[in-house]
Amino acid sequence: MNYQKIIKQDKIKATKCVSVKVDSFSNLIDSIQKSLWQDYQYIIILQDLGKGESVQDYSLDSSSQLLLFKDWVVVPNDPTIQLTTLQKWHDSPLAEHPGQDNTFKLVKRDFQWSGMTQFIKDYVSSCQKCSRNKNIHQKKFGLLKPLPIPNGLWICLSMDFITQSPLSNSFDSILVIVDRFPKIAVFIPKISSITTLDLAHEFINNIFSKHGLPSSSVSDGGSLFVSLFWTNLWQKLKISRDLSTAYHPETNKTTERVNQILEQYLWMYSVHITQDTPSGKVSTKIQSVQKDVRRELEVSINRFKRYADKSRASPPAFNHSDMVWFSSKNIKSTRPTKKLSERWWGPFPILKKVSTHAYHLKLQSPWTPSTQSSIFHS
Repeated sequence: MNYQKIIKQDKIKATKCVSVKVDSFSNLIDSIQKSLWQDYQYIIILQDLGKGESVQDYSLDSSSQLLLFKDWVVVPNDPTIQLTTLQKWHDSPLAEHPGQDNTFKLVKRDFQWSGMTQFIKDYVSSCQKCSRNKNIHQKKFGLLKPLPIPNGLWICLSMDFITQSPLSNSFDSILVIVDRFPKIAVFIPKISSITTLDLAHEFINNIFSKHGLPSSSVSDGGSLFVSLFWTNLWQKLKISRDLSTAYHPETNKTTERVNQILEQYLWMYSVHITQDTPSGKVSTKIQSVQKDVRRELEVSINRFKRYADKSRASPPAFNHSDMVWFSSKNIKSTRPTKKLSERWWGPFPILKKVSTHAYHLKLQSPWTPSTQSSIFHS
């Protein structure tokens, strides 16, 4: 049987280039041929054509006896055969897993079945190899959600470490604490082996003794900030704690930005201490300045959010137990080159919705991180 005749002659060369040889479809063609006689939608049409009667837009291929709709081979309403047909043009090593539009064009060259467009769309969108290895060509998910503006000085703090710095006076790290209202920063030289007890002492000596207790703090998921001692200390002091999600520095953007321009920031800020007792006029002026600062912060944040959201889309709504993928962009690859690594890992189930933008995932082997590093921003 010459199966090459069922493929349109002007498409044979292109079909070979992007999929596989025509002769390799013999098993698929045989399956289509047998299944058509079990599909009630086409049995009457096949019988009429077999009697020599004319059926609009339908015909029988003289060589293979396959049913043709115009110039396309009719695939029966059998999901297994439809799936096999689709996989020939999508999963084949030579096809290179094309997208929805290109897969549809390849299949549509020679085949047709009811609901083919949606069938191809559903299959390609759920293809795990495509999900693992392809970039997302659309706006970044998640509209900007700035942290609320504090109501006064030293009420809300953000904390972070600058590590792996050149050794200076036996110090190789810097503890950065920023008041999120006026953006005043405190830089404390430390060593990388600092303990949670040392961190607590630095907080008491440099923040609490001078400015009192804050009401909240923002930090990353570093081991010091999520340790049992630090967590219990914050609970005893009734300080609410917000942790930035993994690989999402925008959550603690204030401190991250300060870290980037540390030298410039140190140069620009200096503390002028006076021994004079401030008068009532000074106190009133400070309150007025704070109102001005708050107003300008609101304007700045709204402007930043407006521009940032132009390149972002609303995040998809995920629920408990949904299976999701997370980006491998910030994960160190074990492959010789990052370019050959999978772009997305998963799918993993959602254990808990932490916030409107963050989710706790149940990571499986070989991913066994801590609880905090299992929380990802959408």
